[in-house]
Amino acid sequence: MSSESPRPTFTELGVAVEITDALAALGITHTFAIQEYTLPIALDGHDLIGQARTGMGKTYGFGVPLLDRVFDSADVAEIDGTPRALVIVPTRELAVQVGNDLERAATNLPLKIFTFYGGTPYEEQIDALKVGVDIVVGTPGRLLDLYKRGALQLDQVAILVLDEADEMLDLGFLPDIEKLMSALTHKHQTMLFSATMPGPILTLARSFLHKPVHIRAETADSAATHKTTRQVVFQAHQMDKEAITARILQAKNRGKTIIFARTKRTAAQVAEDLAARGFSVGSVHGDMGQPAREKSLNAFRSGKIDILVATDVAARGIDIDDVTHVINFQTPDDPMTYVHRIGRTGRAGHDGIAVTLVGYDEVLKWSAIDNELELGQPNPPQWFSTSPELYEALDIPEGASERVGPAQKVLGGSIPRSNPRRSRDRS
Repeated sequence: MSSESPRPTFTELGVAVEITDALAALGITHTFAIQEYTLPIALDGHDLIGQARTGMGKTYGFGVPLLDRVFDSADVAEIDGTPRALVIVPTRELAVQVGNDLERAATNLPLKIFTFYGGTPYEEQIDALKVGVDIVVGTPGRLLDLYKRGALQLDQVAILVLDEADEMLDLGFLPDIEKLMSALTHKHQTMLFSATMPGPILTLARSFLHKPVHIRAETADSAATHKTTRQVVFQAHQMDKEAITARILQAKNRGKTIIFARTKRTAAQVAEDLAARGFSVGSVHGDMGQPAREKSLNAFRSGKIDILVATDVAARGIDIDDVTHVINFQTPDDPMTYVHRIGRTGRAGHDGIAVTLVGYDEVLKWSAIDNELELGQPNPPQWFSTSPELYEALDIPEGASERVGPAQKVLGGSIPRSNPRRSRDRS
């Protein structure tokens, strides 16, 4: 943001100079709306509910006051190696992202931050807790396991954060969260952040938060999707979707792109097809181990690859601001999945394009999404990989072909084997 921004700076809101200096080194000086509204309340130690869509700056909305209070607040005990703050997030990927963001903002602070999640050995995590951790970031299942083992102490936690609470509800983590929250029987501050506020999350807030201030960084009637995201929707024949996708990937000014598929098998197949056409592509799906997932995500973040094919569960928590395009290779199952998918682009003020390929057998599913979100596109047109309308809508050069170079290898693994015992393919 420029110095002429109407939003106040972190300095003007009273954030410690050690933190504002670290943020300034990252090019961050002015707040986003959710940060402007939450910081004064959070810095005073009040409970709050922060409601804003993904990509609106929630991490520093809670992360900056959390760091400030743990570092230098009279009502938070001096750090001694037992956790003073606990941040609970729904997925491994988001845990890593939040942990990294907090580390960057805490560069000038004497605080130890550690990220805990499943799929990795316990030993390293238990050893870290023995040495001392001031701020814990983690997923519900692993945090609860560590607490039950006696490795994670919660009796000195002064600040509790629940991030993406609605996602944790969707993933079935609510019982684990309630157990963790019930373990904090002493006085503490709780901040709950969520894009939506379904009934069970409201009940959770009423049960565990003390007179919370409810902050919305948007008006009550604002759209569910970012205004900075242009949505292009059309019907596509199943046999033509890969050729269409190959042409979309040659659009002018296309940068990092996430392609969503409903199933692991489709995600892997699409990735292999695009790699065979010469594209630099990685895959993230549930059959991959954590090291392989992180390798793909890190390559995508760094720009080593600029296309990531992902399933919905695997992609939750991918928090990258410079994604220019999202492609729904398959129509999502429900409106909120659509919102979360296309929320990966058009983030933090950037422009983005979300393309949805509606299969002929997916028209009813799309109509339900369109009706719920009031998108005004109940009957999308039928386009093919050769349709002039496709080229015009997405600024694809006339010479775009189905292949851009020699075949490449997919970063992230091959097609997973089908398992006849499993009736659902969700991750």
